Amino acid sequence: MGLYAAAAAVLAGVESRQGSLKSLVYSSSFQNVKQLYALVCETQRYSAVLDAVIASAGLLRTEKKLRPHLAKVLVYDLLLGKGFRGGGGRWKALLGRHQARLKAELARLKVQRGVSRNEDLLQERSRPGQAYQVPRFVRVNTLKTCPEDAIDYFKRQGFSYQGRASSLEDLRALKGQHFLLDPLLPELLVFPAQTDLHEHPLYRAGHLILQDKASCLPAMLLSPPPGSHVIDACAAPGNKTSYIAALLKNQGKIFAFDQDAKRLAAMATLLARAGVSCCELAEKDFLTVSPTDQRYGQVQYILLDPSCSGSGMLSRQLEEHGGGTPSKERLQALAGFQQRALCHALAFPSLQRLVYSTCSLCQEENEDVVQEALQQNSGIFRLAPVLPTWPHRGLNTFPGSEHCLRASPETTLTGGFFIAVFERAEVVSSPAPQDKALAPEPLSKAPKRKKRRKAAAGASMQPST
Repeated sequence: MGLYAAAAAVLAGVESRQGSLKSLVYSSSFQNVKQLYALVCETQRYSAVLDAVIASAGLLRTEKKLRPHLAKVLVYDLLLGKGFRGGGGRWKALLGRHQARLKAELARLKVQRGVSRNEDLLQERSRPGQAYQVPRFVRVNTLKTCPEDAIDYFKRQGFSYQGRASSLEDLRALKGQHFLLDPLLPELLVFPAQTDLHEHPLYRAGHLILQDKASCLPAMLLSPPPGSHVIDACAAPGNKTSYIAALLKNQGKIFAFDQDAKRLAAMATLLARAGVSCCELAEKDFLTVSPTDQRYGQVQYILLDPSCSGSGMLSRQLEEHGGGTPSKERLQALAGFQQRALCHALAFPSLQRLVYSTCSLCQEENEDVVQEALQQNSGIFRLAPVLPTWPHRGLNTFPGSEHCLRASPETTLTGGFFIAVFERAEVVSSPAPQDKALAPEPLSKAPKRKKRRKAAAGASMQPST
């Protein structure tokens, strides 16, 4: 009997009170009794935590042949233990398919309970609702549907729509089957933190994108009008790219670059499912793309979301116990790349607006990079004052840093994020895109389209297209 099967059998016996832990372990035929005992003890200690993570990730619903006690042992070793021992065999491949989701759900649980270490989840004082909960944000893909239709679909499924939220408190109070429309983004629905929509038919059909609110802001603040040419410099995995395409209404062109072939292939699948037809993918280092290339002569908008430490990501707490803080050497290397990428992007001659964003909390990757780029492009680009009511601003490290945005579970009920919007200084800017977001248009324009069709039908014998 393998280690995991033996541990699952012992754990099942213990939890069903068929015997004491020691007697069950020592009666097992497994050779390394000490290893088996340690694995079962630790799995049992984290039993409630593992149950919550497995349920939130929907593991047993997806892998119907996986028994609950075996799943608990496997997830313990994957997330909290020493990794798969002895290679893991077929279990390693099976859990590998769910690893990212399981890690994200454990990180979400930590945020809900206001802790940073795995051990703190065991404390009696650690209860859901005591700390900052990050809701489940769901962006409606307007290339395939509209928020009104998505809301109606959820209502038919038994969800209770509470209207547009008016404050963060409304989002924080969400429970059960209730959901809201985000107060800022008109395409964003908000559900309670525990809501799992990975198997939802609208998600699988590309009508919904599971995307954190902070991750939606860069595309919304870039706000390219339909027909624009846009560069997404470090594009994979593609959620922001799909949002840009929705803002463009598939009219115009997106040049999307990424060096990782596997991530780019997964991105192509995501974009196809989302109905994106205006994007050209390229397996290419953005730094090798020439700003003077005539193909990009009409590019006026660039989204730059470069590789970063990820210290703002909820799942990063699982990987780095020090609050997700990277080493000084790694920060220096990342900041150097980010600086080169930002200055390279600002060199495109037709560029009018650029959004720089990271999922990092570190000043070195955020304010410091932005300050250096502004100094190198003094008089050419400036920071646009965006979302004046956003509660979390940039660190006060240079004049104008208050125009930058920060996000965190504590202040905005989102993942950790940083955003700076550059605009060309000598061009009179159009009305700020955030004003549109603060006063969104009606959810559906279907009645107006219907009237236009009737008018067209009255003017011509041929149906309108």
